[in-house]
Amino acid sequence: MNQKNEKSQKIGLLTTTSLVVGNMIGVGIFVLPAALAKYGTISLLGWVFTAIGAIILAKIFSNFSKIIVSKSGGPYTYSRAGFGDFIGFLMAWGYWVSCWVGNGGIAIAIVGALSFFYPVLETHSLYQVSIGLLLIWLFTWINSRGVKESGRVQVVTTVLKLLPLAFVIIVGLFFFRFENFPAFNLTGESNFATIPVVAALTLYAFLGIECATIPASNVENPEVTVPRATMIGTILTTIVYILSTVVLFGILPMDVLQNSAAPFAEAAQLIAGDFGGYFVAVGVIISGLGVLNGWVLVTGQLPMATAKDNLFPRIFKKENKKGAPVISLVIGSVLSSLVMLMNFTEGLVDQFQIIVEIVVFVALMPYLFTSAAYILVIIEKKLHANNWVKTLVLGGLGIAFSIWAIYGTGSETVFYGFLLLMSGMPFYILMQWNKRE
Repeated sequence: MNQKNEKSQKIGLLTTTSLVVGNMIGVGIFVLPAALAKYGTISLLGWVFTAIGAIILAKIFSNFSKIIVSKSGGPYTYSRAGFGDFIGFLMAWGYWVSCWVGNGGIAIAIVGALSFFYPVLETHSLYQVSIGLLLIWLFTWINSRGVKESGRVQVVTTVLKLLPLAFVIIVGLFFFRFENFPAFNLTGESNFATIPVVAALTLYAFLGIECATIPASNVENPEVTVPRATMIGTILTTIVYILSTVVLFGILPMDVLQNSAAPFAEAAQLIAGDFGGYFVAVGVIISGLGVLNGWVLVTGQLPMATAKDNLFPRIFKKENKKGAPVISLVIGSVLSSLVMLMNFTEGLVDQFQIIVEIVVFVALMPYLFTSAAYILVIIEKKLHANNWVKTLVLGGLGIAFSIWAIYGTGSETVFYGFLLLMSGMPFYILMQWNKRE
């Protein structure tokens, strides 16, 4: 790739921030307040607790991006810097698997959102899978045109997905009623026992804080842009999450909110009639499209960075004239398509849900190793010699939060997630053997 084309594929602060926000805010936030309402207003403390942990992790990724500059890979690159090739490979392998499996799940969720306008999609599996596959390959094609093109789509979809959320938050204040608020704790359990439960529910909404670091080599002035995008994106998303939950608690009566399959749509319908409901329904679809675009980008970028370090097969680092890892994108989307095809058989739905839980655990592991690597790299490089206490505190908090999050996924998920990580061992051994050859 020539120097002119390389420069043309650089993305700036707006696009990089949109990648963070767009990959964090998916379709889940549009239904999550209904699940949280069953616990009471204590769920707001769950948001706060998880947000603090997410901001700590975002700060670690932000600081790390200033130490390792212009190198793509994010959590893989940082874990490898602290613990070497083996741990780096395991983090890359698990994260990559979680990406392409997650993309299949996102495609299914988008089709579900489309069923609001086309009810036939609820019962016709052939239509479901056909549309899901079309979306996966549409965004594969867009990403094959370069990170700049994908970035434009990400900016547009991020702005459009924020509009209905902002509408409900701002206009909803005029329909806010404190008497709609639930009791503090509706579970009958102690507050101490309930907070971890609601925090675990909100945790998954913050996956994606690391996304600005993954295509770092394609970012303008990455030592400045990446840390800013990471922090701005995480803080902006946190504000949207908490405010939207508070406003929904005040708009919808609890008996409605707790049993709602589309709480934002119901709130918007209350505010602006059918137009409001349709506006939010369209926002859910656009949100899904944006998050699929962003994660397809990550699914291509991460294995390319790993292949450049000779830890993934060389084919993954093959780039087209636009600088896009086209083979990596195609392989990831083929695998996502296979996940999508699982939806053909109803008996596999439960298995699919288990797989999603496992890959969430696998996605959390890089947070743990990045936090630990942050401490090790700073000590090894003798950076911030006068601020090692701050480093140890920040890294230690990141480690503690990551361990708590992993623990919260449950023993069965941890066991099978560990097996999934270990499933990459044959590939690692093969890559090491090829190096010796």
